[in-house]
Amino acid sequence: MQRLLSMSQQLAANSLTKASGKTTKATPRSCVRPQRSPTTAGARWDHAVFLVGFMGAGKTSVGRVLGQRLNWVFEDLDDRIEAREHRTVADIFRDSGEAEFRRAEHAALQQVLEELRGGVAKIVALGGGAFVQKENAALLQASKLPTIFLDAPVEELWQRCCAQSGERGAERPLLRSLDEFRKLYEIRRRNYSKASLQIQTGNRTVEKVVAEIAQALSLKSIAMRTEEGDVE
Repeated sequence: MQRLLSMSQQLAANSLTKASGKTTKATPRSCVRPQRSPTTAGARWDHAVFLVGFMGAGKTSVGRVLGQRLNWVFEDLDDRIEAREHRTVADIFRDSGEAEFRRAEHAALQQVLEELRGGVAKIVALGGGAFVQKENAALLQASKLPTIFLDAPVEELWQRCCAQSGERGAERPLLRSLDEFRKLYEIRRRNYSKASLQIQTGNRTVEKVVAEIAQALSLKSIAMRTEEGDVE
């Protein structure tokens, strides 16, 4: 039985493909929705993108490599939530419930968007349920920032998540049933499909996905300030 590499292994191996002896030709499909021009004076919306999609889609792997390619900052919104709340996402769900987590998630997103007005070049990966929340989707739509929906066949998403869970030794309730996993994916996919750009990650290398994003959105790399060692 074929075993899929986890996303962390795939990043190291520079691939989002299956760990089999067969070579599978990728058939990437992307769909770009036209973006309206920014209306906020002083904002650099050409230097920020948001990655959305279901668990296992590759948001973190792709986001990190895209950030390296462009010399942009990469951030996972869940990391910001944990820093602001001084506890893990799992702890928030367990101790305070989903409603409290969604509140913290929305506040963290608002903070990120406010910081982006200063011109920092950043790629932000959203949690699987963030873009599904109407309040978050409204914030992103109002900002005119590009949102990128990373997708893959649901069976591949399932295998990636199972591999990740096994490596980390953490049980995820959603991984107890493929049927439940598929059901939630189909529900959320309707919201993900509203993103401005849709790209397939199934059976594709991270570099190919990153190159497609950069080309589709005409993203430009920025120079490094060697005298300070910081990104301009």
